[in-house]
Amino acid sequence: MEETRLVLPGPGPTPRDTALLCDRLTRLYAAGAPAVECDVGAVTAPTLAAVEALARLRITAAGRPLRVTGAAPPLRALLHLVGLIELLEEPEEREPPGGVQEGVEPDDLPV
Repeated sequence: MEETRLVLPGPGPTPRDTALLCDRLTRLYAAGAPAVECDVGAVTAPTLAAVEALARLRITAAGRPLRVTGAAPPLRALLHLVGLIELLEEPEEREPPGGVQEGVEPDDLPV
């Protein structure tokens, strides 16, 4: 699968950057990009603006493949703190996200 690359600016994106990145992502998908790689390696001073940028990009992707790469430990920690660490991780195909119970059988013991 061919991927197109989108790069978040460092040391951290601004609200204006976020709007421009979402517009670009929309144009990439409209032009036929099957998947987009979002490189966050330049984000060295992550703030809530970086979290917002990633969340808005995920919403803009609307279920299409968007792979976030290059996250440094401070960004990972911030995303974990605000409960959005899943923005960095794609569940494997046909696998439920962590913490989701697939089904309950009548003889299952309570957890």
